[in-house]
Amino acid sequence: MTSPDTDELGPVDYLVVEFPPATSHFTGEMAAELDKLVTSGIIRVLDLIILTKGADGEIDVLEVDGLENAGELRAAEAQLAGLLAEEDVVNLAAAMEPGTTAGVLVWENVWAGPFASAARRSGGQLIANGRIPIQAILASIEADQEGE
Repeated sequence: MTSPDTDELGPVDYLVVEFPPATSHFTGEMAAELDKLVTSGIIRVLDLIILTKGADGEIDVLEVDGLENAGELRAAEAQLAGLLAEEDVVNLAAAMEPGTTAGVLVWENVWAGPFASAARRSGGQLIANGRIPIQAILASIEADQEGE
């Protein structure tokens, strides 16, 4: 991947999704959805790894090019920049339960790049950002419905 022009870079996010051993049956559906986001230009994948944590706590890291049956993930592979350092991987793995698998995705929100660039050119700087967990949104909706 060629490095994106930092003036045009959109916000960068990451997520870690952990899968307990009993529910780790990957169908390719997640890869297909990721491919749609990349192909449509909504996001640019900056890093993507799969972590497995053995029952003994040993960590195994798989990069996308090392995955069998990666399917649609191959479309994003050319864009990978490898932003995650070894220290990042160690910290992420520490949060995992033994015997689980986790996908780690780092992406640029390409759709927000022009706005972010305009804000920077205007002298603006990000002072806070966050994400509202879906569980909190569902709890709020449920509380509203119970109050009606």
